[in-house]
Amino acid sequence: MLDSFGSSKESAVEIKKGRQKKDILKTLFADKSYTIAELSDILYISIPSLTQHVEDLLIDGWLTGEEVDNKKQGRRPTYYSLNPNKKANLLIDISVNGVGLYLINFQNNIICENSYDYVLEDSSKYLEGLLKLIDHFLKTYGNAGFEIVSAGVSMPGLVNSEININYTYPKIKLGSNGLCKSVLKKFGMPCFELNDSKATVNGEALFGLGADLSHVLSINMDWGIGLAVYTGGTIFTGANGFAGELGHIQVAPDGELCSCGKVGCLDTVTSAKSLLKSIKKGLKEGKVSLLSKYRDNLESIDMEMIIDAVQNGDEFAIDLLYNIGIEIGKGLSIAVHLFNPQIIIIDGILSKAGKFIVNPIEHSINKYCLPDFKNQLKIEVSQLGNSARLFGLNAFVAQNIFKND
Repeated sequence: MLDSFGSSKESAVEIKKGRQKKDILKTLFADKSYTIAELSDILYISIPSLTQHVEDLLIDGWLTGEEVDNKKQGRRPTYYSLNPNKKANLLIDISVNGVGLYLINFQNNIICENSYDYVLEDSSKYLEGLLKLIDHFLKTYGNAGFEIVSAGVSMPGLVNSEININYTYPKIKLGSNGLCKSVLKKFGMPCFELNDSKATVNGEALFGLGADLSHVLSINMDWGIGLAVYTGGTIFTGANGFAGELGHIQVAPDGELCSCGKVGCLDTVTSAKSLLKSIKKGLKEGKVSLLSKYRDNLESIDMEMIIDAVQNGDEFAIDLLYNIGIEIGKGLSIAVHLFNPQIIIIDGILSKAGKFIVNPIEHSINKYCLPDFKNQLKIEVSQLGNSARLFGLNAFVAQNIFKND
């Protein structure tokens, strides 16, 4: 699979060649293309050596070349890029309520995908079922003509990506093998695990609204609240990979019990789950709303219906969402003072409310942040949506398999 990159059993010369090949692939990742001369300048590898490496990678199916008309006399230059038709990664995107499985190439093109209603739980039984879903997915789609190089897992929780352990779900293992080790054992592919919010900020910083910026915050406003930080060209993880748990700062000491066991976390007053709960409570108490027709069937109300009501001017729903924006803005003002970002990118299901969630967040940050912190700060709704998480996870996997130890 990655044998052509060299191993510790080979000579120093072969190891050097393997490292240089990884550097080439890392440079070309995600739809970049360069000539041999350009790669030589970027990587400080001699043109003869680089030419040989490129030839090897073409044979192995990693690269493809295309001659481009430069409208000048002489030989047309060949631009090399990662082959979109030979190599792919398996992405395992786990949420609280389901699982998405994807084959994606190294240019971030999704080859095939499927989603499954599979509720996340902390048990070995969950992992057994997940492995069956993956097996079914791979058998259904085959490998679609691709060599599957590796796998990536995105999921909520306290994930230490250095050792591929999710401390929030410690029972998701078979014997001594956690999720990633189980994937490696069953399917024979290396596997890398990343917190879902960190996968998202990686995608936004590399391919989204933060692509040309150095300091990016991504706030995931979904069934829970997740913050992730990208600074200085990398995901900020903290000592154990847990940095960014904004949803679990206390904002209401006398508030509700959070799923984490603490009382009054930001999660309990700003998540989609809390909005849905407030909507149902208000309707039950007789609040007038476009959603009032569901008063006798409150369980049928979902987030899409609430967002639709907001977009159609429903005062009750708008007020509740505004309050959420104010509270999340207070929390974000702390993050702004700590990390001094250039942009805050909002994603998750509540981001679909657009200006109805952005405006109160901006209002709150304007109120609680020092002027010099907010003057150049942008607050935007993600343009990539769920793709940010997938692209970020794919990049994380690529960064790991192309990494020189």
